Amino acid sequence: MSKDFKILFLGDIVGRPGRNAVKEFLDEVVSKYDFIIANAENASHGFGLTKKNHDEFVEWGINCLTSGNHIWDKKDVFSYIDESNVLIRPYNYPNAQGVGYRVFDNIIVINLLGRTFMPPIGCPFTALEQIISKLSNECDFNNMISFVDFHAEATAEKICFANYAQSLGVKAVIGTHTHVQSADEKIIKGTCAYLTDAGFCGSYDSVIGMEYENSLKRLITSIPSRFDVAVSDHTQINACEIIFSKKSGIAKKIKRINFISEVKK
Repeated sequence: MSKDFKILFLGDIVGRPGRNAVKEFLDEVVSKYDFIIANAENASHGFGLTKKNHDEFVEWGINCLTSGNHIWDKKDVFSYIDESNVLIRPYNYPNAQGVGYRVFDNIIVINLLGRTFMPPIGCPFTALEQIISKLSNECDFNNMISFVDFHAEATAEKICFANYAQSLGVKAVIGTHTHVQSADEKIIKGTCAYLTDAGFCGSYDSVIGMEYENSLKRLITSIPSRFDVAVSDHTQINACEIIFSKKSGIAKKIKRINFISEVKK
């Protein structure tokens, strides 16, 4: 029996191209992993998550769906978020529906939102303290795998938060939100896996998954315009693979995944 526990984390899934790319990718690799997490806040038409797409992800073998500030963009989320046993929203939304963390057999998945250049929200540092304090009375937190999807904009905030999380015993902090995969994967102080941003899954020829022309128009004119999900001949999978010790929960290795494939006609 293996002494390791292998987790796959998929960066922000953007629209139908992202969903199709993820399905194709998982068909090939799902059996390699003990647990799969994906950020799904942009999965449905680029903004939010429908019940239909939520259920598809579960069927494909994804064990936990994290999110961010766009999780509320599809209004039907309010009809199913309380019933879902895989979806989490950022814990530091005050008095929101749903939950901000979930405890599985030997892994805790936490979702938090950053504050720099982001909508007003509760302090993620204080929120993490609250979660750990609560969990420490309910389970063997120090010896479990604790994974945080930190959905934030600013690099410095992500790095600082990850180091603080490591000091509290967290075993992995992976950033999301910018849709640009960073190249700074490491194990902080020999215990906590870290990556500033996992990137995104979706159209390769795009502006972070969105169509170029409308993105250009919005940036040149500063006039709000609709963002449409890009469709291109190639898709990308941005993700990371983390290996943990089953006994201690400590992160042993982290590897970035950046896979580009041609769309099947």
